[in-house]
Amino acid sequence: MAASGSAGRKGFWERLQRIDRRWIYLVIWLVVMVPLIKPFPIKPVASPPVQQMFSYIDSMPEDKALIISVDYSPDTQAELHPMTLALLRHAFATDRRVGLVATTVYGLGLGEDALREVKREFDSVATRHEDSVISGEDFIFWGWTTPLLTMMLGMGERITNVFPVDYYGARTESLPMTRHVKNYNDVGILVSVAGSSMPISWVAYAQTQFGLRIGCGTTAVSAADYYTYLNSGQFTGMLAGMRGAAEYEQLTREKMDRLGMTWRVRNRGTEAMSSQTAAHIAIILFIVVGNIGYFATRRRKS
Repeated sequence: MAASGSAGRKGFWERLQRIDRRWIYLVIWLVVMVPLIKPFPIKPVASPPVQQMFSYIDSMPEDKALIISVDYSPDTQAELHPMTLALLRHAFATDRRVGLVATTVYGLGLGEDALREVKREFDSVATRHEDSVISGEDFIFWGWTTPLLTMMLGMGERITNVFPVDYYGARTESLPMTRHVKNYNDVGILVSVAGSSMPISWVAYAQTQFGLRIGCGTTAVSAADYYTYLNSGQFTGMLAGMRGAAEYEQLTREKMDRLGMTWRVRNRGTEAMSSQTAAHIAIILFIVVGNIGYFATRRRKS
């Protein structure tokens, strides 16, 4: 009986070694999709680069603006768009003036989408004019222009010369926010959210020429290329991949709760991290079970 039970266990491991890999793909698909449809709660802990950027934006002088450069395209939207949303929420919750600029035509639609979503969140609960998010007063979407080098250098001299009209067609010289944000001297930090090497271009031209602080939001696969800039102090913080977005969302959520802004918003980075976490756990289990099966069957063969 004991020999029969041992043979049965070994048969199980042998069958497991020969399992059709399509079953594994099905399990991975399920553990990725189910949390996306119904996310389970997680509470990301901010890594030092994320905390560094959040703390700087949170504590920079009130008269300094935040510029977000939308430097990504739809192919990296899933990873990077949550960063733009979280940065906008943080800025509007703390009454920071925000300027949005795009370095590619793809960034126009993505930037406008992010502004519309966050503006709707704040306006839906506003009870007075000061609580609303107003174009031209609280933010300016400058849009996109070319050539890139002229834009990056020209904004350091006078932004209205580079962008005579904003994305919506209003003359930027006439907008109330322009009285406070004329060039890089009035900007606390520019955060380049990019799926390319655009943050390095901002360092090369805006920081080197004008001393502008630069922050970086990038895809996880590109993050390794940017740690040199982070460690040298050329980047004031960095958000790396979906995890970076989720960590910034968590910090922003906690900040908004402390300010009494307790309405719920959809944190897409955190939602996606629940799916990613489930996938990682499933893969770890597969590796463990696979190794047990390998050693169990090898012992039998020997």
